[in-house]
Amino acid sequence: MPGLRVRLVPVLLALLWASAAPARVLNVEFKFTPFVGDTKDDHVDTVAGQARVFVNDVPIAEQPVEKHEVPVLFEAREVAPSVWLPVDSLGSLVRKGKNTFRVEFEPTDAKVAYRAQLRWATVTDQARESDDGGHHTATNQSDEGVDEKKATGKVVMEHQFEADFAADQPWHHYPPVTALAEDDKERLKALVKQRVDAFKPDFAGVYALLEGNPRVDLAKLRPAKCLDKAWAAGVRIIASPPEQIEVVTTGGPAVVVGGKTAGLYAPLDSSAFEKIKGDEAQMCVSMVLFAAYPPRLIVVHAPTGGWEVVH
Repeated sequence: MPGLRVRLVPVLLALLWASAAPARVLNVEFKFTPFVGDTKDDHVDTVAGQARVFVNDVPIAEQPVEKHEVPVLFEAREVAPSVWLPVDSLGSLVRKGKNTFRVEFEPTDAKVAYRAQLRWATVTDQARESDDGGHHTATNQSDEGVDEKKATGKVVMEHQFEADFAADQPWHHYPPVTALAEDDKERLKALVKQRVDAFKPDFAGVYALLEGNPRVDLAKLRPAKCLDKAWAAGVRIIASPPEQIEVVTTGGPAVVVGGKTAGLYAPLDSSAFEKIKGDEAQMCVSMVLFAAYPPRLIVVHAPTGGWEVVH
């Protein structure tokens, strides 16, 4: 039946092509741990201090590290991470192509001698399987790497990575902002206040702030009315006073607006959250407020002359 063979050939070719297609990179993950002890042992102790994470010189997070006993995992002797960052969670802050990850760690005790371990790996859409000595393993990670340093006092670790999975954004190509006029600083402080003013019924202003945010499903958020429940419970948002707002350039298009001594936004009365009825409503409110009122705003100067929040 020659006709049958002809129809099968395209199917077989398609299967062969699919199996031979290269794995597509979906994400890059970074893990960082400061520790004392021997990675030949099953456990080591983390070092207390403060970790600051940057991507493309933009500050992403500040995270306290506490002293704990943590496990050393697998044959690679991987120390359980104190800081873990999947870069796809950063949205447009990650650029298509080359990026730079940096972590700065300052121990609470500046005299303690310790080791710092930075690990990275790409996450793909295909699993790699292997059999070794009767052990079967499967992973969707590749290009795994590690850097380890001995340190006393502050340590800085950096690694460049490719992010072809990231979306190319117009603002990635804006010119660097190297200086800010006083008028720009005042406009940015006004922008901070505008976000606070948006938190009021019917919350159309907050929904507008979240438009286009991939981590927020507005179609489900609006009918849930969790912001209305938060308002009824007494939740109100405040910002750092103008004299406590700090505006910092990064050497690129992104400018960071934050509080000098604390986060840029905070609830007026944190105990009001406890008055929101229902765990789902509380989780909804927490998620929305973190998205709309983050610890810092990342802004860019648009060609039209205005300032736009990009994260």
